[in-house]
Amino acid sequence: MSDALVIGAGPAGLMAAEVLALAGRKVVIAEAKPTPARKFLMAGKSGLNLTKDEPRELFMRKYGSGWLAPMLAAFGPAEAQAWARGLGQEVFTGTSGRVFPTAMKASPLLRAWLRRLAKAGAELRTRWRWQGFDGDALLFDTPDGWHRLTPATTVLALGGASWARLGSDAAWVPWLAAKGVPVAPFRPANMGFQVDWSAHMARFFGRPVKGAALVAAGLADRGEFVISGRGIEGGGVYGVSAAVRNGAPLSLDLVPDRGIDDVVDRLASGPGKATIANWLRKTLRLDPVRLALLQEWGRPLPDGAALAALIKALPVRHKGPRPMDEAISTAGGVMRSGLTAGLEMRALPGVFACGEMLDWEAPTGGYLLTGCLATGLWAGRHALCVNKPLPA
Repeated sequence: MSDALVIGAGPAGLMAAEVLALAGRKVVIAEAKPTPARKFLMAGKSGLNLTKDEPRELFMRKYGSGWLAPMLAAFGPAEAQAWARGLGQEVFTGTSGRVFPTAMKASPLLRAWLRRLAKAGAELRTRWRWQGFDGDALLFDTPDGWHRLTPATTVLALGGASWARLGSDAAWVPWLAAKGVPVAPFRPANMGFQVDWSAHMARFFGRPVKGAALVAAGLADRGEFVISGRGIEGGGVYGVSAAVRNGAPLSLDLVPDRGIDDVVDRLASGPGKATIANWLRKTLRLDPVRLALLQEWGRPLPDGAALAALIKALPVRHKGPRPMDEAISTAGGVMRSGLTAGLEMRALPGVFACGEMLDWEAPTGGYLLTGCLATGLWAGRHALCVNKPLPA
């Protein structure tokens, strides 16, 4: 019997493994892919957003139901920054409050982390793909054949159901469900929406939309988003995506800095001899991208106050979320009801879960990564209780 097994070498799994290894446990980390933390590395290609530097209470509100509250209280924005610095990676806070490593990339951070894990005695085994249970044992398909492990304690950090090519394929769902672990169906989170554009929009593909706000269910996000051949995607969309996925209508405020009365007054004189496009460009300073969206979703354009109302609340005609495997993250997974307060599975004593395989969601902007690290730390600490008391 091995001592401690962690399945999944993403941020949550590596955090749990480090807690166990530093406490003196003999830890094996089993990773299905040839290299660890592939989704983590992919996220860092455009600048690794570690966390959001904001008051802890505000930070914790972004996680919906609040069941991660004790975990985020133990490991929040300040702790995430200290963790990175402890790995020799200095961080900085951008104007939006988002925190990044000075190097911007994920790879230096990961290399330092893997070195520290190896020094602590954790053993990483790649191309070890978990294939479910064989009685009480965990069954693995490995380069040198099949292996059955019966560890004293196990932490599962298997990811959600997006970006399957990087390892998050949710293949584990039927194995846990068969053991009586309740698993909520996965749904896309932080995703784009499909739009069937008319031909005139093709020249705007790849263009960012700035100076507008996406609005759904009382939420407004003024982040940029991008027009693509598939639809709309990007930070501004992700901020309202959960509400829209759940059925809320989506609209676009093309001039969020102007009130409706101001817009009505500015449009009162009409276009005169100018074209509609030139009139709106001069009167409201609408750029070509926002003008194109107004034409796309607002035709035929009304007059007067009705046009002002349309500019302030342009209905976004979409065909629903893009496929789940394209989503940044997912909602759904192992349900809170199936876990103890320490993230141990009630149906599988000695087996813990953490990271994106848990049923929680959060927006992009550092919340996802901090949540994974926090749940990994929490699961690792409580996994120590299987054979030894939890350290103070």
